Amino acid sequence: MTIPQVMFLCVHNAGRSQMGAAFLEREAEGRITVISAGSAPGEKLNPAVVAALLEVGIDISAKKPRALTDEMARASDVIITMGCGDACPVYPGKKYLDWDLVDPAGKSLEEVRIIRDDIEQRVRQLVADLLT
Repeated sequence: MTIPQVMFLCVHNAGRSQMGAAFLEREAEGRITVISAGSAPGEKLNPAVVAALLEVGIDISAKKPRALTDEMARASDVIITMGCGDACPVYPGKKYLDWDLVDPAGKSLEEVRIIRDDIEQRVRQLVADLLT
């Protein structure tokens, strides 16, 4: 059986896409390859996102935003865009899911928790869809 690859894509790769990737890595337990990238990556992760994930036992503090490459996109079976609109390029032949999520940039930890919990639920459904 081929292991599917999922890419989470947002503009800065500092919040939403990092949360999505972190949850999918935990939920999939090696059954799905996970990457995240940004169309215009930021310099560092959103501190509120790092704190919100720590609350649920996920430490992404060592992660860094990274730029989308053509190779990443071509290797992915599923590309999940996260509220980046036209800034996210489209690659033919890929399954796309657009998760319209609030950008956690500038949001309080309480607001980021809501986004985190939404992403976690979506990831659980994604795992069920991809692995059944």
